[in-house]
Amino acid sequence: MNPKIKLMKALNLPNTLSLIRVFLAPLVLLFLSLRVTAPVPCLADLGEGPPTWGDVLAGGTFVVAAITDSLDGYIARRWKLVTTLGKFIDPLADKVLVIAAMVALVELQRVPAWIVVVIITREFVVTGLRLVASAEGMVIAASPGGKIKTIFQIIAVTLLILKLPGGTALMWVAMFLTVWSGMEYLANGAKMLIETD
Repeated sequence: MNPKIKLMKALNLPNTLSLIRVFLAPLVLLFLSLRVTAPVPCLADLGEGPPTWGDVLAGGTFVVAAITDSLDGYIARRWKLVTTLGKFIDPLADKVLVIAAMVALVELQRVPAWIVVVIITREFVVTGLRLVASAEGMVIAASPGGKIKTIFQIIAVTLLILKLPGGTALMWVAMFLTVWSGMEYLANGAKMLIETD
């Protein structure tokens, strides 16, 4: 097959949406780093200190990127456009987006660093298990717990970016769900590792 045709098939709509999500992550960081002190009037009385225009731009970009996460999976399944590239880039894009935003929030002192370290550690462990499983010709499917924790992470990060109420509490919930879903993967992974030794 012609290499150009292969590239066009690989860069189908779901995979393009995933790639867009990767490129939106640095924009979230850029907007959060803007030293624009002018508050947004309509959001001034809603949270812990008025969000700036940089916060609003970062929040809007993060929400758009999160929406692409739902769209790419739905489109890939509905139109039968699931590809090897998609299986690689989709979870990677999710992690890049959420972790980048969380690291920025640590720098802005809106979330404790240790919570982010716990979440990142879980992602490394699960990714490692999946790599081992792949090498053994096995697949560790995404668990319902993993999907739920992603939803809570996205909502918590959005609220923290915009300095809206409930962000810190939801981040705690997201952390516990992250640990819980990680334990699910570890339980399944331990069985796999024992069986393959």
